[in-house]
Amino acid sequence: MNTTNQLRSAMIVLLLAAGIMVHAQRPEEKLGWKLGSQAYTFRMFTFMEALDKIDSCGMKWVEGFPGQKIGGDLEGTMDYHMDEAKQKQILQKLKAKGMQMISYGVVTPNKEEDWVQLFKFAKAMGLQNIASEPAETDIPLVSKLADQYGINVAIHDHPNPSHYWNPDILLKAISGQSKRLGACADVGHWVRSGLDPIECLKKLQGRIYELHVKDLTEKNNKQAHDLPWGTGVTGIEAVLKELKRQNYKGPFFAEYEYKWEHNTPEVTASAKYFRQVASKL
Repeated sequence: MNTTNQLRSAMIVLLLAAGIMVHAQRPEEKLGWKLGSQAYTFRMFTFMEALDKIDSCGMKWVEGFPGQKIGGDLEGTMDYHMDEAKQKQILQKLKAKGMQMISYGVVTPNKEEDWVQLFKFAKAMGLQNIASEPAETDIPLVSKLADQYGINVAIHDHPNPSHYWNPDILLKAISGQSKRLGACADVGHWVRSGLDPIECLKKLQGRIYELHVKDLTEKNNKQAHDLPWGTGVTGIEAVLKELKRQNYKGPFFAEYEYKWEHNTPEVTASAKYFRQVASKL
């Protein structure tokens, strides 16, 4: 073997070893979990800039949101009405970064043709979930489309008095509908509403399709703000233990709504904490 081939072989070995090391740094994968971020965490930036920030935090799974400028060399926003050519360009950008957008929202159309367009967009983009807060009158339509397109609808909870602030309301609304309708469990908003996130998760067992994760400064206070996970009152470790008990499989999205222009260190610290806890489960 000549020197060039030896160097090439050594480089391949190093790259493979690096890949193994990176994989070993993701203990959540053994639990069937995907740690990512809502692009809204970086809403002060373009979607392309948000991807770089999410990647720098050690995460590769993304939930897009409609109002964010795309950025890079692409005009417009992440609106689900974008044309097919732009969809393909965004998918190419994601692939080049080794990332995947698996959910999108929170987005709530108010007429049937827009719901259909949303599901077509979700299918074209390879999404697993749509995060939404549909009107109860639209639930039968959303249920039918979820089955037709094979996309889950993760119904999100904003704090009281938003409609789905309490899991009991959500469960009643989706009773008898497609099993693809479930929860986008925003544990931070439950804390803001004075609810116990563990009890809420228990009520929703089997119907949780994704989580928005927040660790907050105070309970039962709508003005409470985010802290790095593990340093607030949400009880992130207890949340992860409960989801492990439920055998939950799916995504966790960081949604850090504080220090908007400089929150990357806090999100990075949150991912590190998440993995420390996950490695012990």
